[in-house]
Amino acid sequence: MSARLLTACAVLAGLSGCAVKPVQPWEKGELARTDMLIQGDSLETRFDEHIYASKEAASGGSAVGGGGCGCN
Repeated sequence: MSARLLTACAVLAGLSGCAVKPVQPWEKGELARTDMLIQGDSLETRFDEHIYASKEAASGGSAVGGGGCGCN
């Protein structure tokens, strides 16, 4: 019986979070902030890629083509 109760509680908790609310016009300014971007700061991204290339002794790897073996 406790397994059924636990399962029922889990299902009800999961269903309560399914409400989709559209973004209101006054909320769009909050989502348009630069710190809310998915890709992040371009300078920070270039810095991270520089560190990765320095540590891995490779260039390219993060884009479509390229790699460390020189077989582009």
